[in-house]
Amino acid sequence: MSNKYSLVVVGSGGVGKSAVTLNFMRGQFVEEYDPTIEDSYCKQVNLDGVDCTLDITDTAGQEEYRGLWGDKFMRSGDGFLCVYSITSKSSFEEVEVFRDQILRAKDVDTCPMIILGNKRDLEDYREVDTALGEEFARNSDALFLETSAKEGYNIEEAFFSIVRHIRDHYRNVEDEAPAAAPEAADAAAVAAPAATPADAGASTADAGKSKSSKSAGGKKSKCVLL
Repeated sequence: MSNKYSLVVVGSGGVGKSAVTLNFMRGQFVEEYDPTIEDSYCKQVNLDGVDCTLDITDTAGQEEYRGLWGDKFMRSGDGFLCVYSITSKSSFEEVEVFRDQILRAKDVDTCPMIILGNKRDLEDYREVDTALGEEFARNSDALFLETSAKEGYNIEEAFFSIVRHIRDHYRNVEDEAPAAAPEAADAAAVAAPAATPADAGASTADAGKSKSSKSAGGKKSKCVLL
């Protein structure tokens, strides 16, 4: 897998998804902002000695906006940060809906995911015990952290943890992939006809055309460092 990771931040409205994202991007706490429909960010980091590019999508939490992005980001995301507020039991219950939507969109039983109990600084208003969050994450085969966007608590750790989780997940998938049977490979080699000089020439010409076409039409995505 490349060192470019697509991260998607989901959760119900008002749990602090944008505050968590902006704290990671800029080291700032934004207390008031308009409800997010969709914001995208790009950040380059060095994680465990490896340079990485993180493409982060901060999605809508309000139910009336969710139809605007649907399953699009869930299908393409490599890893997910599912955020709830420790001061809102209903936002915690909503995380299960987002988890199920992610798994359904990707058609998998499990994928890299971290459950974030945000607003840890509002301990006096807590409605969701830490143990509940940990149990839900464990049952979802996900990581778990409590965070505070206001205090910057566990924010960087949350994003770095999900990237490590993505790496481990895909490494395990590659390790579990069955190797091609030697007999099948030998049979394919025998069945394949030898290339004639004419075929080789045509192949080289086609490759040249393909390379030229890609060079002319290729585009590079631009990552803005904030």
